[in-house]
Amino acid sequence: MKHSPIEIEKKMVRLPVRERVYEYLKSAILSGHLRPGEKLTEEHWAKTLGVSRTPVRETFHKLEAEGLIKPRKKRGFIVARDSREEIEELFELRSILEGYTLRVLSQTLSKETFKKLYEFIEKAEEALKRKRIEEVFKWNTRFHDTIHEQVSHKTRLYRLIVNMRKYVLRHRKDTLRYPDGGRRSIEGHKKIMMALSLRDPDLCERVMREHIQEAKEDALLSLFGET
Repeated sequence: MKHSPIEIEKKMVRLPVRERVYEYLKSAILSGHLRPGEKLTEEHWAKTLGVSRTPVRETFHKLEAEGLIKPRKKRGFIVARDSREEIEELFELRSILEGYTLRVLSQTLSKETFKKLYEFIEKAEEALKRKRIEEVFKWNTRFHDTIHEQVSHKTRLYRLIVNMRKYVLRHRKDTLRYPDGGRRSIEGHKKIMMALSLRDPDLCERVMREHIQEAKEDALLSLFGET
Protein backbone atom coordinates (compact mmCIF):
# COMPACT_ATOMS: atom_id res chain seq x y z
CA MET A 1 0.00 0.00 0.00
CA LYS A 2 1.64 3.23 -1.19
CA HIS A 3 0.74 6.57 0.32
CA SER A 4 2.20 10.02 -0.06
CA PRO A 5 2.08 13.27 1.88
CA ILE A 6 0.55 14.86 -1.21
CA GLU A 7 -2.45 12.51 -1.06
CA ILE A 8 -3.10 13.47 2.53
CA GLU A 9 -2.73 17.18 1.81
CA LYS A 10 -5.35 16.95 -0.94
CA LYS A 11 -7.87 15.12 1.22
CA MET A 12 -7.46 16.83 4.57
CA VAL A 13 -5.42 19.96 3.96
CA ARG A 14 -7.38 22.05 6.48
CA LEU A 15 -6.93 19.66 9.39
CA PRO A 16 -4.11 19.93 11.95
CA VAL A 17 -1.38 17.33 11.42
CA ARG A 18 -2.49 15.14 14.34
CA GLU A 19 -6.08 14.95 13.05
CA ARG A 20 -4.91 14.46 9.48
CA VAL A 21 -2.80 11.44 10.38
CA TYR A 22 -5.54 9.99 12.59
CA GLU A 23 -8.29 10.38 9.98
CA TYR A 24 -6.07 8.97 7.26
CA LEU A 25 -5.00 5.83 9.11
CA LYS A 26 -8.46 5.20 10.53
CA SER A 27 -9.94 5.49 7.05
CA ALA A 28 -7.30 3.11 5.68
CA ILE A 29 -8.28 0.51 8.29
CA LEU A 30 -12.04 0.88 7.91
CA SER A 31 -11.87 0.85 4.10
CA GLY A 32 -9.92 -2.41 4.17
CA HIS A 33 -6.73 -1.00 2.66
CA LEU A 34 -5.02 -1.97 5.89
CA ARG A 35 -6.07 -5.53 6.59
CA PRO A 36 -6.37 -7.36 9.93
CA GLY A 37 -2.97 -8.60 11.06
CA GLU A 38 -1.02 -5.99 9.09
CA LYS A 39 1.93 -4.54 11.00
CA LEU A 40 2.12 -0.83 11.85
CA THR A 41 5.24 1.00 13.04
CA GLU A 42 5.84 4.64 13.90
CA GLU A 43 8.94 4.83 11.72
CA HIS A 44 7.22 3.54 8.60
CA TRP A 45 4.16 5.76 8.83
CA ALA A 46 6.07 8.87 9.86
CA LYS A 47 8.27 8.48 6.79
CA THR A 48 5.41 7.51 4.47
CA LEU A 49 3.19 10.39 5.52
CA GLY A 50 5.97 12.95 5.78
CA VAL A 51 5.36 13.79 9.43
CA SER A 52 7.20 13.41 12.73
CA ARG A 53 6.70 10.30 14.86
CA THR A 54 4.70 12.19 17.52
CA PRO A 55 1.37 12.48 15.63
CA VAL A 56 1.73 8.87 14.47
CA ARG A 57 2.31 7.70 18.06
CA GLU A 58 -0.72 9.66 19.25
CA THR A 59 -2.81 8.20 16.42
CA PHE A 60 -1.78 4.66 17.36
CA HIS A 61 -2.92 5.22 20.94
CA LYS A 62 -6.29 6.58 19.78
CA LEU A 63 -6.82 3.69 17.37
CA GLU A 64 -5.87 1.22 20.10
CA ALA A 65 -8.46 2.78 22.44
CA GLU A 66 -11.07 2.36 19.69
CA GLY A 67 -10.17 -1.30 19.27
CA LEU A 68 -8.97 -0.89 15.69
CA ILE A 69 -5.34 -1.85 16.38
CA LYS A 70 -3.55 -3.74 19.14
CA PRO A 71 0.08 -3.79 20.33
CA ARG A 72 2.48 -6.48 19.15
CA LYS A 73 4.50 -8.49 21.68
CA LYS A 74 7.79 -6.96 20.55
CA ARG A 75 7.18 -3.49 19.11
CA GLY A 76 4.65 -1.65 17.03
CA PHE A 77 1.02 -2.55 16.44
CA ILE A 78 -1.11 -4.71 14.19
CA VAL A 79 -4.54 -4.04 12.71
CA ALA A 80 -7.07 -5.79 14.96
CA ARG A 81 -9.50 -8.43 13.76
CA ASP A 82 -13.10 -8.06 14.97
CA SER A 83 -14.40 -10.93 17.08
CA ARG A 84 -17.55 -12.82 16.19
CA GLU A 85 -19.42 -11.03 18.98
CA GLU A 86 -18.29 -7.60 17.75
CA ILE A 87 -19.44 -8.34 14.20
CA GLU A 88 -22.80 -9.63 15.40
CA GLU A 89 -23.29 -6.49 17.48
CA LEU A 90 -22.32 -4.25 14.57
CA PHE A 91 -24.82 -5.84 12.20
CA GLU A 92 -27.56 -5.78 14.83
CA LEU A 93 -27.04 -2.04 15.27
CA ARG A 94 -27.06 -1.63 11.52
CA SER A 95 -30.36 -3.48 11.17
CA ILE A 96 -31.99 -1.22 13.76
CA LEU A 97 -30.75 2.03 12.21
CA GLU A 98 -31.35 1.11 8.58
CA GLY A 99 -34.67 -0.54 9.33
CA TYR A 100 -35.88 2.64 10.98
CA THR A 101 -34.50 4.70 8.09
CA LEU A 102 -36.51 2.74 5.53
CA ARG A 103 -39.62 3.10 7.69
CA VAL A 104 -39.11 6.88 7.63
CA LEU A 105 -38.68 6.88 3.85
CA SER A 106 -41.63 4.61 3.10
CA GLN A 107 -43.93 7.61 2.69
CA THR A 108 -41.55 10.21 1.32
CA LEU A 109 -39.16 8.65 -1.24
CA SER A 110 -39.28 10.58 -4.53
CA LYS A 111 -39.81 8.97 -7.95
CA GLU A 112 -36.39 10.23 -9.02
CA THR A 113 -34.63 8.52 -6.13
CA PHE A 114 -36.70 5.38 -6.63
CA LYS A 115 -35.54 5.23 -10.26
CA LYS A 116 -31.92 5.84 -9.24
CA LEU A 117 -32.01 2.95 -6.75
CA TYR A 118 -33.30 0.60 -9.45
CA GLU A 119 -30.47 1.68 -11.74
CA PHE A 120 -27.94 0.74 -9.06
CA ILE A 121 -29.50 -2.72 -8.81
CA GLU A 122 -29.30 -3.18 -12.59
CA LYS A 123 -25.65 -2.12 -12.64
CA ALA A 124 -24.84 -4.49 -9.78
CA GLU A 125 -26.55 -7.37 -11.61
CA GLU A 126 -24.57 -6.65 -14.76
CA ALA A 127 -21.33 -6.56 -12.78
CA LEU A 128 -22.21 -9.86 -11.11
CA LYS A 129 -22.80 -11.50 -14.50
CA ARG A 130 -19.30 -10.42 -15.49
CA LYS A 131 -17.94 -11.61 -12.12
CA ARG A 132 -16.66 -8.13 -11.29
CA ILE A 133 -17.06 -8.31 -7.54
CA GLU A 134 -15.50 -4.90 -6.90
CA GLU A 135 -18.18 -3.32 -9.08
CA VAL A 136 -20.92 -5.28 -7.30
CA PHE A 137 -19.54 -3.86 -4.05
CA LYS A 138 -19.50 -0.37 -5.54
CA TRP A 139 -23.13 -0.36 -6.76
CA ASN A 140 -24.50 -2.11 -3.68
CA THR A 141 -22.77 0.49 -1.52
CA ARG A 142 -24.19 3.31 -3.66
CA PHE A 143 -27.65 1.80 -3.15
CA HIS A 144 -27.43 2.03 0.64
CA ASP A 145 -25.63 5.38 0.64
CA THR A 146 -28.38 6.89 -1.51
CA ILE A 147 -31.02 5.67 0.94
CA HIS A 148 -29.06 7.20 3.82
CA GLU A 149 -28.74 10.53 2.02
CA GLN A 150 -32.52 10.84 2.02
CA VAL A 151 -32.47 11.28 5.81
CA SER A 152 -29.51 13.67 5.95
CA HIS A 153 -31.88 16.35 7.27
CA LYS A 154 -32.40 14.18 10.37
CA THR A 155 -28.97 15.11 11.66
CA ARG A 156 -28.70 12.76 14.63
CA LEU A 157 -29.92 9.68 12.74
CA TYR A 158 -27.73 10.47 9.74
CA ARG A 159 -24.58 10.88 11.85
CA LEU A 160 -25.21 7.56 13.59
CA ILE A 161 -25.65 5.82 10.25
CA VAL A 162 -22.57 7.37 8.67
CA ASN A 163 -20.38 6.43 11.63
CA MET A 164 -21.78 2.89 11.77
CA ARG A 165 -21.36 2.39 8.01
CA LYS A 166 -17.65 3.10 8.23
CA TYR A 167 -17.25 0.04 10.43
CA VAL A 168 -19.66 -2.11 8.39
CA LEU A 169 -17.92 -1.46 5.08
CA ARG A 170 -14.79 -2.99 6.56
CA HIS A 171 -16.52 -6.37 6.19
CA ARG A 172 -18.66 -5.81 3.09
CA LYS A 173 -16.06 -7.07 0.60
CA ASP A 174 -15.63 -10.24 2.62
CA THR A 175 -19.40 -10.73 2.50
CA LEU A 176 -19.59 -10.33 -1.26
CA ARG A 177 -16.72 -12.74 -1.85
CA TYR A 178 -18.72 -15.48 -0.17
CA PRO A 179 -20.42 -17.64 -2.87
CA ASP A 180 -23.88 -16.23 -3.61
CA GLY A 181 -23.23 -13.29 -1.26
CA GLY A 182 -23.40 -10.80 -4.13
CA ARG A 183 -26.56 -12.41 -5.50
CA ARG A 184 -28.26 -12.47 -2.09
CA SER A 185 -27.43 -8.80 -1.61
CA ILE A 186 -28.95 -7.85 -4.96
CA GLU A 187 -32.08 -9.91 -4.33
CA GLY A 188 -32.39 -8.22 -0.94
CA HIS A 189 -32.29 -4.84 -2.64
CA LYS A 190 -35.10 -5.91 -4.96
CA LYS A 191 -37.23 -6.83 -1.95
CA ILE A 192 -36.49 -3.43 -0.43
CA MET A 193 -37.71 -1.74 -3.62
CA MET A 194 -40.88 -3.83 -3.56
CA ALA A 195 -41.55 -2.76 0.02
CA LEU A 196 -40.92 0.88 -0.85
CA SER A 197 -43.29 0.66 -3.83
CA LEU A 198 -46.07 -0.49 -1.48
CA ARG A 199 -45.32 2.39 0.93
CA ASP A 200 -45.85 0.08 3.91
CA PRO A 201 -43.75 1.26 6.91
CA ASP A 202 -43.88 -2.06 8.79
CA LEU A 203 -42.99 -4.06 5.70
CA CYS A 204 -40.16 -1.66 4.81
CA GLU A 205 -38.58 -1.98 8.23
CA ARG A 206 -38.95 -5.76 8.32
CA VAL A 207 -37.53 -6.30 4.84
CA MET A 208 -34.51 -4.11 5.55
CA ARG A 209 -33.80 -5.89 8.83
CA GLU A 210 -34.07 -9.27 7.11
CA HIS A 211 -31.69 -8.06 4.40
CA ILE A 212 -29.10 -7.05 6.97
CA GLN A 213 -29.56 -10.31 8.84
CA GLU A 214 -28.61 -12.13 5.63
CA ALA A 215 -25.58 -9.87 5.26
CA LYS A 216 -24.56 -10.73 8.82
CA GLU A 217 -24.84 -14.45 8.11
CA ASP A 218 -22.71 -14.11 4.97
CA ALA A 219 -20.10 -12.10 6.88
CA LEU A 220 -19.87 -14.67 9.66
CA LEU A 221 -19.65 -17.51 7.17
CA SER A 222 -16.94 -15.73 5.19
CA LEU A 223 -14.87 -14.78 8.24
CA PHE A 224 -15.43 -17.74 10.58
CA GLY A 225 -16.80 -20.52 8.41
CA GLU A 226 -20.11 -20.64 10.28
CA THR A 227 -23.20 -18.58 11.07
